[in-house]
Amino acid sequence: MTQNTIALCVIAFFMIFPLVIGFAARNKSTATSEDYFIQSRAMGGIAVFFSVAATWWSAFAFLGSNGYFYTTGPMYWTAIAWNIFFGVMYFGVGKKIWYMGKINNYVTATDFFKHQYGSTKLGNFVAIIMIVCTVPYLQIQLSGGAYLIQVASGEMIPFAVAAMLFYVVIIIYVWAGGIRAIAWCDIFYGVLLFFGMVFAGFYVASLVGGPAEMFRQVEAMFPGQTTLAEGKWMNWLAMFIITPVGSFMGPQLWARFYSVKSAKTFDVMPFLLAVAAIAYVGSMLTGNAGKLLYPDVTELINGNADYILPTVLFNYAPFVIGSVLMACGAAAAMSTANAQVLSLSTVYTMDFHRHYINKNLSEHQLIWVGRWAILIFSAAAYIMCLFVPGLLVTIGLVALGGTAQVMIPTCGALFWKRSTVAGAASGMAVGLLMQILFTFCNVTPPGPFASGGGALLALICNIVVFIIVSCVTKPRPEKLMNELKQQYADYYHQVDMY
Repeated sequence: MTQNTIALCVIAFFMIFPLVIGFAARNKSTATSEDYFIQSRAMGGIAVFFSVAATWWSAFAFLGSNGYFYTTGPMYWTAIAWNIFFGVMYFGVGKKIWYMGKINNYVTATDFFKHQYGSTKLGNFVAIIMIVCTVPYLQIQLSGGAYLIQVASGEMIPFAVAAMLFYVVIIIYVWAGGIRAIAWCDIFYGVLLFFGMVFAGFYVASLVGGPAEMFRQVEAMFPGQTTLAEGKWMNWLAMFIITPVGSFMGPQLWARFYSVKSAKTFDVMPFLLAVAAIAYVGSMLTGNAGKLLYPDVTELINGNADYILPTVLFNYAPFVIGSVLMACGAAAAMSTANAQVLSLSTVYTMDFHRHYINKNLSEHQLIWVGRWAILIFSAAAYIMCLFVPGLLVTIGLVALGGTAQVMIPTCGALFWKRSTVAGAASGMAVGLLMQILFTFCNVTPPGPFASGGGALLALICNIVVFIIVSCVTKPRPEKLMNELKQQYADYYHQVDMY
């Protein structure tokens, strides 16, 4: 069997298997929008864990982490800390969102804000933020998946065709089975992703004599590569906060709050996600060993640090191993892309189309609107991945910095009764404006924030404005506050019953 045949067989398996799962999921579905978008709030614990973990990880983790270790040294070790932080947020904040969604029939984040703040305009503002910031992150997944398919095929499949193939497969199985198909596929993807990252790391390290020898050579050839550079503490802190908070507030994670069947699932997530972070050991080994094999980034495919793992595997690994590992990376990208494209579809269908275009849609019609929205958002991300290049981590951090702004009014609604609509809207507007200035207008953040802390400064300013404006503006209606007060009181008494 030739190398080309092997490559095509591996790619075909990883493309066809999700389609089989998608159509199996469709046979378990009911013809309601709630089932299609959030699985009738009945997703089991195993599916929740793998779906959250696989959605949380992505091409950003599988490819971007290797490239970040390669270029920046230990900066990406932040991932260990932010995985734990993410799990803690899932327990402390996600559990409350889940309960409020369950008793108030929320389907999207917009529903949460419309009810908690009594403001349709605020809810729509949040929906727009989520759409605008999630499409670029979806671009990351299509780009990452296309890179990997291109390399796994031995360059037989060009980038544009690989991205289209990736895009079509996702559309078919998400179109067929909704979030249930995504959750079932994510169990498969999650296992592949974890073992693929770890195995790839130790394999690449073995090419330079193993982990111990790798560290010795790296320190000798690139002094300081294994230690955090002086003055980079703000960059580290910003990544630790912005990455998990931005991902946590993405619409794909809101769907996973509402989909959960049992409150007990939230209790074990911090531990499970912390253990899963061990996979980043593989990224560290790949990035550092790759630095020895290819000291000059221009030696990598397209001169892009995100290509360090594909470059090493393409030139050093047996073709079968390289193709399988690249397919594992494509699974990482697909596991996030599928969730993002469905969540974008959900936001458009339930928050805009249902309210402003046709208020009389049947459940069957809502599902079909959602399916066509999947096609449109995927096409937008496909066009961006062809014409808006950039490092995966860089694009990811910009997108996450935007969705992170939603965390402040979310916590305000859940934990501070004095929070107001004006405070929530003003804080997010200021935070987003600063994010735009720092990212697109060449404005350098002041003081210590100049070293990669722009998104964190924007989030801090959001908090300050949110608190000040809330303290001087009209509180939420008394009737609404009494209703919410009773619901939050019930939360502490009833949540363990679910």
